[in-house]
Parts: sequence; C-alpha cells; structure tokens
Amino acid sequence: MNKRKNILVLIFLLILLFVLNYNFLDGALIKFFDESETVSVERVVDGDTVIVEGESVRLLGINSPERGERYYSEAKKYLENLVLNQTVRLEYGKDKLDKYQRILAYLYVGRKNINLELVEEGFANYYFPSGKDKYYDDFVLAWKNCIKENKNLCEKSVNVCVVLKEFDYKNQRVVFENVCDFDLNLKDWEIKDEGRKNFVFENFVLVSGEKIEIKVGEGVDNSETLFWEGETYVWTSSGDTLFLRDEGGGLVLWEGF
Repeated sequence: MNKRKNILVLIFLLILLFVLNYNFLDGALIKFFDESETVSVERVVDGDTVIVEGESVRLLGINSPERGERYYSEAKKYLENLVLNQTVRLEYGKDKLDKYQRILAYLYVGRKNINLELVEEGFANYYFPSGKDKYYDDFVLAWKNCIKENKNLCEKSVNVCVVLKEFDYKNQRVVFENVCDFDLNLKDWEIKDEGRKNFVFENFVLVSGEKIEIKVGEGVDNSETLFWEGETYVWTSSGDTLFLRDEGGGLVLWEGF
C-alpha cells in the first residue's frame, strides 16, 4: 500500500513540475524544433544575397542576375525595397552554409516568402543545387506564373520556333531544331543551367529545318555538334533546368527535370 501511495505522490509531483515549467519547456521545444531565427537586414548585396548582423546570407531556392547582366540592378533594388532595414525571419534548409561560408536561408517578412516573390516577379530563376526540398514545387509554380505574366527574366523571345528536341542531362548533351521558315543567327544566344554555368554561341547560323547538338566536354566543333568546353558537367543529377535565351536576353525555352 505504501509503495502504491509513493508512486501516486511521485506522479503528482511530476505533473506539478511540468505545469509550473510548461512555458519554459514549451519555449525550449519550439526553439529546438524551429530551424529559424529573426534578424535585421543591414545591406543588400545583390538580388540573392543580403547582410544580416555582419553575416552574409545567400537566399535559398533562387539565382538572380550577376553584376553586368540584364536585370541585375532591378533585382537588387526590388529586394532592397522588400527587406532593407527590416526585421526578417531566416528559415534554414538542410545545409546551413554554402562553400563560401555564407548562411543559406529563406527570408520571410511576416508570412511572405521573399525568395519566392523574387521568382514570381521575374527577378530570379528557381535554383536548387543541393536537390529539391519541400518548397521546390512552389518555386517552379511561381516561375510558370511569371512566364504567363511575361515579366522581366520571364519575358518571352520572339524566336519561339527554336525547339528542344533532346535534353540528355545524364550524358550532358542537348539538341535544338530550327522549325522557323527562315535561318537564324544564334550569335550571343545563351544556354544556362539554374546556376552560373553558361554557354554563349559565337557567330553560328542554324539553318531552317536543321538541328544543332551541344555536348559538354572537349571536342572539335562542326556543323552538327558544338562543344561546351571548360566544364565536366553542367546539369546536376539531383535535378536542374535548361534555359535558352536569345541575344537580347529573351527567354526562348526552358526545360527542367
């Protein structure tokens, strides 16, 4: 009987201790499970990088234009208007730092995902170099909506009669066909992945009805195949996208996997 009584007293004391310390325990659990923190944005470096409390933060899920590229200034200015001198919440992904030791995070002002908004407004394309996360589908949808709105980086080229015939990302090769009823000079047209890798065509004419193959690696260019030199790979096996733009930056086509 005494043993049972002691057990009941112990259970009562544990319940009392839990009630008295509920707020502390609740806060500790939230902090433990919530991979985020609130900070103030001191400076905007460009369209996908900010400085918070002396630390560089690279925005997850996006890639915006580099200095000298089309829409660089506009993307930076747009991000400044959203977050400069504002209190934001950083939500981390599976990797907290990139290879440059920058913090990787989604930025939120209230409930608004700033990274996502940059894609929706055409100031960045979606970018998931470490593989698709729980927000991937949202970012692809945002890009598709941007295409429909024909905004900024999503602005369509008039040369939409160049089509993608093959996208063999496993073997790092692509094939385009000119289905226009006229020849096209592809000089300064650009192929890109989601990140910074790019291939710029020199003075090359794609004859109406003909195809051109681009292969990553070393080789001798000819009338049917061009080689993307200086890279061992372009598209990552965890998922990536091909973007083809004309000489003015207009989006000819894009294809993801």
